[in-house]
Amino acid sequence: MHHPPPRRRRRATSTALTLIIAAAAALAAPALLTAPAHAADRGTGFGTWAPLSSTGWHGSMRVGDVHTYCIHPGLPVATGPTTDRGVQTESTGLSPQQLVSINHLVTTYGQTDDPVQAASVGWAVKSIVDRDTTLHSWGYEGDSLRAAIDHIMRRASPENSAAIQDRAEQYLAEAATIRVPRVGGTLTLTTDTDDPTRGTVTADVDPDATGGLHLEGAVFADTGAADRSGVVAGTAYPILASPPAGTDARPYTVRARGAFTVRAAAVRLFSTPGQQESAGPAEPQRFDLTAEDATPRPVQFSPRIRTLAHLDDGRFVDEVTFSPGEGLWPRHADGSLVSLRARADIYRTGAFPAEAAEIPAGLTPVAHLELTTDPAIGPGTYTTATTEPLPGPGVYTAVWRIERTDQDPATVAHLPTRYSWIERFATPAQTEQLVTPPPPSSPTPAPT
Repeated sequence: MHHPPPRRRRRATSTALTLIIAAAAALAAPALLTAPAHAADRGTGFGTWAPLSSTGWHGSMRVGDVHTYCIHPGLPVATGPTTDRGVQTESTGLSPQQLVSINHLVTTYGQTDDPVQAASVGWAVKSIVDRDTTLHSWGYEGDSLRAAIDHIMRRASPENSAAIQDRAEQYLAEAATIRVPRVGGTLTLTTDTDDPTRGTVTADVDPDATGGLHLEGAVFADTGAADRSGVVAGTAYPILASPPAGTDARPYTVRARGAFTVRAAAVRLFSTPGQQESAGPAEPQRFDLTAEDATPRPVQFSPRIRTLAHLDDGRFVDEVTFSPGEGLWPRHADGSLVSLRARADIYRTGAFPAEAAEIPAGLTPVAHLELTTDPAIGPGTYTTATTEPLPGPGVYTAVWRIERTDQDPATVAHLPTRYSWIERFATPAQTEQLVTPPPPSSPTPAPT
């Protein structure tokens, strides 16, 4: 978009004639571009709005509602029919770093009616693309961008030259800090080993990515909502994942979905045959992520038992009723009910003991009982008895317990980490007295 210095004007005139002929030939040939061409309008800036001039045009070209900026320093201004080629990431010949820097400038500062700002963006964009040509296309022979800008802006707008130099340098420094973003990433769901209803969700995405998350089968612990906006990359957000209502307590799965955007390493490209290509803003690039639990979450419960004992032929017989406590008795993925093991120790005393929360010191068990629930039945009442008769007369009481450490691995996951249930000592329903049977009576002799 630059005109060579005056001493080369004859060559410029010849070049302009060649370009006009080429443009006419291009217009006469069949159109190869899919988008219709429209003439670019004068945008915002300083100088002469013409393909070639002694001062050039320093600012934006307007195509529809979009301010675009030249990306080929030294070529004529794109005043002819201009075609919108859409968002481009590779066909411009620019690196991803150049593209993301240019996109930042034309998006953040380029859509403006301020001529100083537009001219500054134009100089910065051209310098990102080709600094050497940007410096020297107007006859300046040094290596200072400020001096190169002043070399021509003294003619185009001398009163604004210093401000354009300042802003162009500011924009270049800012553009250099813009990283090429990482498109895509991963979502990770975790399950708390102590409590499967708790866990976290983390988005591993570019630090500059913006977006939100949606949970299925869970909510965010701090808000109680299934959706979250303003997600920060790398932050582990606590979640609550209660078992689904209306199910049969099988293991369940939490899923997460994320939608994010990053600044695009791309530009919206406009081309004008025989003249110039220009860059407009490219919309942020969107990507979606999904995740689900690596292993389904087991439904946990805190089971209880209720007991009723009696003696039968010298044996201690106990009817033990298992219940899930609150909620449902959990199932495995195949639908079978979780098996639960309970154990009891039987103690002997000489008299009826007082009921207590703990077993009195000095007592040792004289017999044991054990039950495991049927996976086809689950909760309910089971009956068990000592295999041998009790050791003799006395008062017997059984104390039942359910310990997490007594369970098989498939059951352990369904019990809280420190789960333990122990029956009170000497409850009336668990205390029975075995007495010595009276000696057989001697027959009374019949009188003679």
